[in-house]
Amino acid sequence: MTTTKVGKVLAGSLGDCVHVAGVTRFLTAAEEQGYETHFTGPATDLETFVDAIVAYNPDVIGVSYRLTPENARTMFAELEGMLSAAGVLGKKRVFFGGTPPVAEVANEFDYFDYIFTGQESPHEIYAALRGEKPGAKVEVTFPQQAVERILWKAPYPLLRHHFGIPAQIIAPTVAGIAQIAEAQVLDVISLGADQDAQENFFAPDRQNPRSTGAGGVPVRTEADLLELYEASRHGNFPLLRSYSGTDDHIRYAEMLTRTIQNAWCATSLFWFNAMDGRGPSPLARSIQEHQALMRWHGERNIPVEGNETYHWGMRDAPDVVTCASGYIYAHNAKRFGVRDYILTYMFQSPPHLSNTMDLARCLAILELSDTFASDDFRIWKQARTGLLSHPVNMQRARAHLAQSTMLQMAIQPHIIHIVGYSEAHHAATADEVIESALMVQEVVETALRGNPDMTADPAVQRRKAQLIEETHLLIDTIRALDPKSADPLSDPVVLAMAVSRGLMDAPQLVNNAYAPGQVRTRSVNGAILAVDTTGKPIAEEQRVRELI
Repeated sequence: MTTTKVGKVLAGSLGDCVHVAGVTRFLTAAEEQGYETHFTGPATDLETFVDAIVAYNPDVIGVSYRLTPENARTMFAELEGMLSAAGVLGKKRVFFGGTPPVAEVANEFDYFDYIFTGQESPHEIYAALRGEKPGAKVEVTFPQQAVERILWKAPYPLLRHHFGIPAQIIAPTVAGIAQIAEAQVLDVISLGADQDAQENFFAPDRQNPRSTGAGGVPVRTEADLLELYEASRHGNFPLLRSYSGTDDHIRYAEMLTRTIQNAWCATSLFWFNAMDGRGPSPLARSIQEHQALMRWHGERNIPVEGNETYHWGMRDAPDVVTCASGYIYAHNAKRFGVRDYILTYMFQSPPHLSNTMDLARCLAILELSDTFASDDFRIWKQARTGLLSHPVNMQRARAHLAQSTMLQMAIQPHIIHIVGYSEAHHAATADEVIESALMVQEVVETALRGNPDMTADPAVQRRKAQLIEETHLLIDTIRALDPKSADPLSDPVVLAMAVSRGLMDAPQLVNNAYAPGQVRTRSVNGAILAVDTTGKPIAEEQRVRELI
């Protein structure tokens, strides 16, 4: 905050308007810019207001009115005459703040230098106080490295959203990225590339023209990526990042770094391979490839995101398996040289988790992962709404996005990966991305003003402690699969064996070539537990003993 006073600001709510929240926020912003401020209070009559202006002699006058536009017109005309008679009109800057309908009336009067409707960014308010013209370009340097931007924006989390219009060409996505950048609502745009772009970018002969644009933007050349990146060089200059390739991993990473300045790499251990049909590599070899990808980015100080846990969660794995996957991933990320680890937790995965048990599982994963934290292995928390959790009904989906975001704020995330409310119906358009981001911004700002501590709930803490204990049991069992291995938890053969033996298993892996898919799970009191054929929960110790 500036300590040297740069001027004085006087503001108040006029006439019969008692709404003061907007005025006080404006005065707070003025104080942050070094102004001395004076508030005349709610429902200030015009004569008292003008007398205060004469006595206080401010540099900026703030007028607020949020009631009927017709009444505002009469009041604004009377205020103009009184300011002129007092000899201050044209000598002081006069700002107005109110609802959009009243702002339209304020636009009829030339003596207002700047008109606020409550939709302005802090940068616009600061620019107005500095005397810049409305609409003038605000000179702000937006950090272009992920960790630097996290620290710059704190305590607000970075906001991120996938975007890629499923189409035969990239032009709609280019236009959408430019629109989102200008809206200044996201810090990170994640390119949603189609499957051929991820798996067959360097093998055009394997690409299927019939699947062009299926599930995302059809990126086919480096020129495509450069064009998408250039579209983001406006507004708040959002970072770009993309899915990692599922084949030719290092070559793909080099290309993303060269073209879109990939903000961070996202990878897993057990997924994006032949086991889930997203790539050609067998499981053990795929684990090696992901480890090499971690090392490549670690050597270049590029953050790495672990999207491991939610892939197990989306397949209805027992909570303890999901937690174990988080522990194993963090172990590998540190082992292979990652310096900035973006730990991602997807809430509502699966959707039938209760909020209480979901938060407990998240806290267990955070605590388990935090055992690896050190000066050279920093952990950044990223939270997101469940990919499969949005209702199809758009109104209900909007509500779901808001409540999910409030739950996510309990862990004080550094990044929020927004899943647009339209996800269950269709891939989000640029307008829907912007709308979803504005909804999340509102929830974040509300939460940062002060929320009850949901993490302190005794039921949450009991479940967290239980999961940590069970996870250590499962991890120890996996380590024991090959006592001769120097590091079983980073040994691709041992990790693949943990899957084939059913220690790491999920119901939706049934009939899979790499996993038995034999574990049964049910939502029991909101938690996802392994159960027997009768639906009765099985303790983890019993499940492990029967498998080994």
